[in-house]
Amino acid sequence: MYTTGRMKEGDFGVEPLLEVFMKGALVALVFLVLSASVQAKVVGHAVDYKDGDLSFEGYVAVDETLSALRPGVLVVHDWMGVSAETRRRCDMLAGLGYVAFAADIYGKGVRPSTPEEAGKLAGLYKGDRALFRKRLALALTQLRKDAHVDRSRVAAIGYCFGGTGVIELARSGADVRGVVSFHGGLDSLHPEDAKAIKCRVLVLHGADDPYNPPADVAAFQDEMRKAGVDWQMIYYGGAVHAFTNPGAGSDPRRGAAYDARADARSWTAMRDFLQEIFK
Repeated sequence: MYTTGRMKEGDFGVEPLLEVFMKGALVALVFLVLSASVQAKVVGHAVDYKDGDLSFEGYVAVDETLSALRPGVLVVHDWMGVSAETRRRCDMLAGLGYVAFAADIYGKGVRPSTPEEAGKLAGLYKGDRALFRKRLALALTQLRKDAHVDRSRVAAIGYCFGGTGVIELARSGADVRGVVSFHGGLDSLHPEDAKAIKCRVLVLHGADDPYNPPADVAAFQDEMRKAGVDWQMIYYGGAVHAFTNPGAGSDPRRGAAYDARADARSWTAMRDFLQEIFK
């Protein structure tokens, strides 16, 4: 209530207003403290799984405050294998309410220590897409085994090498709701395989990425159109390869560099995409 003129004794003046404000602030503070106590409790741990005599070590992250079944998201690592960055992304997804499982494409204990080693390993799977798809399918099966996962609602995301991987997973006809490729390679050895895609596809792409030639980008888009795929592609101006990876450095002239703005925007695009496909 607003008043004019001289305030009388007992009127709702400045001091009572301040008292009300302080009480309100205290209530808000208590609410925030209580809210913090019920926020996501993300727990992650390594997961061993096998394919015959071959051993693999992935990583799963879940929010232990949730009891209901929830969508599962397969996370496919970049060319350095399952790393701290891979696990961090899984934890972030778990914080959004998903079960996130990091695929191990290379095999347990196979973790390149240099870009040269990583290039050789990644090249092996890029040259043998059938083997790549087999390892991806194995990890997808492992994700669906998790007791927290709603097996009817599963998607896959991947970074760089893993971005190539999730598109290959889609081309294999995998039963997933959608795939998201962050600065992944877009080339295909068999473009006709796109006809097998059953899911939605989101590609998040650095507009100045020198590792994805314009011809590959155009061929990918043509491949998606001809196959009638429900696809989207978002370009981030000024961003180059590896724009989501803080470990890529900050010099875009090298062709691969972290871009905080593109990182944040692409994560938001992925989050919205997952919400859409899991409705």
